[in-house]
Amino acid sequence: MGIIKIPIPVKLICGMISGRLELFEQAREKLQERYGAIDYLSPLMPFSCYTDYYEQEMGKDLQRQFISFEKLIDPSDIIGIKLATNQIELAFGAPNRLINLDPGYVSNAKLVLATTKDYQHRIYLGQGIYAEVTLRFRQGKFEPYEWTYPDYRTPEYLNIFNRIRAIYREQLKQA
Repeated sequence: MGIIKIPIPVKLICGMISGRLELFEQAREKLQERYGAIDYLSPLMPFSCYTDYYEQEMGKDLQRQFISFEKLIDPSDIIGIKLATNQIELAFGAPNRLINLDPGYVSNAKLVLATTKDYQHRIYLGQGIYAEVTLRFRQGKFEPYEWTYPDYRTPEYLNIFNRIRAIYREQLKQA
């Protein structure tokens, strides 16, 4: 029998996709109200070159940005966070989304994304939310799996998550 251990806190991240640049700042403000100070903000990056999945709903020329939060979370909090980000999306525009918010977390070993979509490699967490281990940390850097989204495989994104993990590791040292 294994001994039950409380997991160490993880670093909350959120990916944002929109074609309306003003919504990035507005969404960051809403997220900061809930989750506290942002300690990493990526540059805006073109997203439309990876997929047209969101084009019909949100338009063309979409941009992507990642943020991470200073306050660490319990990994199980991701359920409530995904439910909250869905509500924030609705507040910015219904029936069509104007911004997509993808919360997840970085730990020492992995990047996990929360989703409402089931698939063979996703684990049901509860309340309609699934988790996907999107990247693993191995041999000093993040690397993708066979199911990892194409954009998350790029050196640009991998560098972002390596940077966020470095911030996280520094936080753990100081705790």
